[in-house]
Amino acid sequence: MGAEGHEAARGRDQQVALYGESVDTLTDRIARRLALAPDDIAHAIGLSPPMYAELRAGRRSRIPNPSAAARFGLLRDLVERLDAGEHADTEAELARIRASSPAPAPEARASSDLLSHDSLAAARELVARHVPPTPARRWPLLEQVTGTETWVKHENHNPTGSFKVRGGLTFGAHLVAAEPDVAGLIAATRGNHGQSLAFAGRSLGLAVTIVVPEGNSPDKNAAMRALGAELVVHGRDYQESVERARLIATERGLRMVPAFHRWLVEGVATNAAELHEAVPGLDAVYVPVGMGSGICAQLAVRDLLGTRTEVVGVVSEEAPAYALSFEAGEPVPTDTAHTFVDGVACRTPDAEAVAAIVAGAARIVRVSEAQAGAAMALMYRATHNLAEPAGSLALAGLLAERDRAAGRRVAVVHTGGNCDFDILERVMKEHP
Repeated sequence: MGAEGHEAARGRDQQVALYGESVDTLTDRIARRLALAPDDIAHAIGLSPPMYAELRAGRRSRIPNPSAAARFGLLRDLVERLDAGEHADTEAELARIRASSPAPAPEARASSDLLSHDSLAAARELVARHVPPTPARRWPLLEQVTGTETWVKHENHNPTGSFKVRGGLTFGAHLVAAEPDVAGLIAATRGNHGQSLAFAGRSLGLAVTIVVPEGNSPDKNAAMRALGAELVVHGRDYQESVERARLIATERGLRMVPAFHRWLVEGVATNAAELHEAVPGLDAVYVPVGMGSGICAQLAVRDLLGTRTEVVGVVSEEAPAYALSFEAGEPVPTDTAHTFVDGVACRTPDAEAVAAIVAGAARIVRVSEAQAGAAMALMYRATHNLAEPAGSLALAGLLAERDRAAGRRVAVVHTGGNCDFDILERVMKEHP
């Protein structure tokens, strides 16, 4: 047996210790009893077929997401009951398992490290001084298409047209308290993170420098300048802008503000808290995943409240870094992130964000460029609210799972409305 064979054998031994049998053996049992193909089993528990194939081969020992592991256990229990002669409606049982959102064990909830009741209360008091609560509304035309009770959390109504402003305010306040002599802030962005920091910097009297990639949204660039930020254009994509921002931070003695930080999550969590207050008893919340502050805020508030709301992340299939990371249970960077959904064009995930998402999210849905564009057009026509590409991505994820969401009370977070006219015009023509 070669090195690869030994590694697979070790992986299966670890699976036996975790799950009672190896994933491959359990797959064979489930497939025979329920007449399912391995890919069907993967979809039932919420893993991609490639990740499930890695588990079956023993190249990965652990099902990375706790909810997927719990669903796998429910499948195994169903087979054991059937083997014992118990009668069960297998189609109904499978539907129940697919739709379930088993709550992660408390020790697995990395989101609990990002937020506390006290920090959320302080963030809400601070953010409320600058940002009124945004509405959560149902739109009949939208529900005709989604086919279920659908609430839209309108973060596009914020002063900068995006949810990010909340995090900029809390980050700035924490920083000034900890480092009162800070020379200024610098960050890389495609726009909304930068507007957030410029807004906060203006209210706190802090100088803000923002680095954007070449070809960035002209409207977002103009908005950041209008808020008083110095704009630096550098790099082919967001990641190259990050690298330049770090160099400038060192040269000028500025504080580099990352796209993910617990101080940012505290602020963003205020919109999740508003949503749960306005719409109690949500079965699921769909949220786009850029660098992770939005979905981690949803997870943290869900866990603080102790609800069983399923939190579903949505990414562009052309920028799948967080989907790949969720499946692997660890950060997985990609070489490219070529998507018109610029707000989620990430190729290097944050490790802390990945840990929280793996521990608490139900799944990450990938949508195509066409699905993202169609959701943008639908959001505009059904609600007359303009959505930037990332702002409609949660809706695109819900539509991709329309059958799964049927009969449930769901919410989509409309994260922002900062869309250039040429993109809107193109999308509306492509999706009449």
